[in-house]
Amino acid sequence: MFEYDFMVNAFAASGIVAVLSGIVGYFLVMRGQTFAGHALSHVGFTGATGAVLLGMSPLWGMVGFTLAAGVGMGALGERLSGRDVAIGVILSLSLGFGLLFLHFFTAYATQATALLFGNVLGVNHETLVVLAGLAVVSLAALAFIMRPLMFASLQPELAEAKGVSLRLVSVLFLAITALAVAACTQIVGVLLVFALMVGPAAAAQNVTTRLSSGLVLAALFALGQAWFGLTLAYYTDWPTSFWITILAALVYGASLIGRRGN
Repeated sequence: MFEYDFMVNAFAASGIVAVLSGIVGYFLVMRGQTFAGHALSHVGFTGATGAVLLGMSPLWGMVGFTLAAGVGMGALGERLSGRDVAIGVILSLSLGFGLLFLHFFTAYATQATALLFGNVLGVNHETLVVLAGLAVVSLAALAFIMRPLMFASLQPELAEAKGVSLRLVSVLFLAITALAVAACTQIVGVLLVFALMVGPAAAAQNVTTRLSSGLVLAALFALGQAWFGLTLAYYTDWPTSFWITILAALVYGASLIGRRGN
């Protein structure tokens, strides 16, 4: 299957996004902000369809809207937790606007399907370069705020007493999450972000409580799901996103069984 350029691009793109999603998702799960991450993907759909309406690249529209939404959500600080209803309204409103934008350009229905469910086999070299750039920027920024992020996530009251700005940490982290979500949707689509962003990270936290090993496991689980899902899709001709989500559920289920066994 590696005789085909589109498969080589697909493996490279899914590998980049999987590692990024696994690592960022680990902190997203640890902070209990998975629903906010899911909402960001729907905001990204609105940005992508709006960009198409203006004749721009859907990817850049998605990056712009998710980044703005991530900063806005982060500005709410720790109050974001427990506001599921408000986030749910934003989520549905964003998807509604995305469908409205799409209404004016019905010829782009195929692009809408790709945005909703992913189209990793359609990744070209230019998109691959953009995804690599997003991954480098996101991981570098995450490494920069790692210490205050851990402190604010595990002991927020003590961190605030020591002078750590919880609001600033939240803004920076959700901005990083927004970039990871925008990259992730290129592989599994808006509706299935949980498969790469949350599933592997949650499974890793079921297996180990150590930060270093947890991050490595989350990245490896996501990478294995992405690459094995691509392989299964190639030989079965079934959608790649379907296989990735099935594998995510199996890995998470196995991690739950293993935790109960211990």
